[in-house]
Amino acid sequence: MSFSVASAVRPLGDGTYTASLPAEWTIGPKPHGGFLLAMLARAAVDGARSAMPGELAPLSVSAQFLRAPEIGPVLIRTEVRKAGRTATVVSAVLEQRGRGCVEAVVTVGRMPTAAPDYVDLPDVPAAPPANAVDLASMGPGGVYKLGSVCEVRLDPEGAGFLAGRVGDPLVLRLWARPLGERPDPYFALVVGDISMPVTFNLGRFGWSPTVQLTALLRAEPAPGWLRVRVSCSAVHGQWFDEDAVVVDSTGRLVCQARQLALTPAAQG
Repeated sequence: MSFSVASAVRPLGDGTYTASLPAEWTIGPKPHGGFLLAMLARAAVDGARSAMPGELAPLSVSAQFLRAPEIGPVLIRTEVRKAGRTATVVSAVLEQRGRGCVEAVVTVGRMPTAAPDYVDLPDVPAAPPANAVDLASMGPGGVYKLGSVCEVRLDPEGAGFLAGRVGDPLVLRLWARPLGERPDPYFALVVGDISMPVTFNLGRFGWSPTVQLTALLRAEPAPGWLRVRVSCSAVHGQWFDEDAVVVDSTGRLVCQARQLALTPAAQG
């Protein structure tokens, strides 16, 4: 199942949508956070069409993760909070069995097409190196199921956890692209959250739930690999931040994502 089909939402009228969370777009048993953002953004953009004409796209998504939903059907409720000529703001709540799981505020507008006046982007090659690790092969018991529905590669340089090493800087470089279709802003939301936690380089493995995630969409991606640099500024106890900068195959910035998450406690 392609990404666009898997993340589709179906309108019921009055700003309400149904969708289904597939087992493939998960990390372990839980739906992938970036995939949930993409689904919420799709509903929000559709909900904004009545208030804003033209070709619309998500420009920012800010989400609070209240609880992890399960695989299966969900309901998304949207409400236009502000209708404008340049930006329309839509709230979207993903519910399952009557309980809110993810709450988001989505800014909807028209994606810029002009060349940027200024950029300061990380140095990540346009394509993965020959020794890049295919993440489809990682994780016992198929933990990283995303590797079967999109291509994801990890640069082993700097990923010390692959060799059992602790102490490398909390910086990782990855590449991702969907199978059978070109990347779009919704897939860029997935890529903004596609990395394993950078705290793996501290030897902290296990589930690291996202508490809050904000993503900015900056341009329509070109066909090909999306490259991403993921970094961390600080780990305080179990709290850590993670920043992702996503650049397309032409060198254009397409997504910036920052999240606050929890890492397993340090051992010993």
